[in-house]
Amino acid sequence: MENANQPRYVISVAAEILGMQTYTLRYYERVGIIKPFRSQGRIRLYSEQDIERLKLAKTLLDDLGINMAGVEVILNMRNRIQELISENEALREEIQLLREE
Repeated sequence: MENANQPRYVISVAAEILGMQTYTLRYYERVGIIKPFRSQGRIRLYSEQDIERLKLAKTLLDDLGINMAGVEVILNMRNRIQELISENEALREEIQLLREE
């Protein structure tokens, strides 16, 4: 199974996938919307998860008219919700193991 966090796309490929310009991706990085992995040569590498985050940011900005600050809040809240879901699942598994003892 492939890891969605695995950095694999250089900025030009990520921009093409997203239908954006490379300077737009650099801007999103500058304002904190995305943090691509940097190779030893300082080349930006984007993961599938980064691509999905950027697609959502683009939808929020272009289709829904949400400003950049709002997009950042929404994306951060979305990440936090995913973290809480993962923590909840881990706790449920731990409870189940304790019940089986």
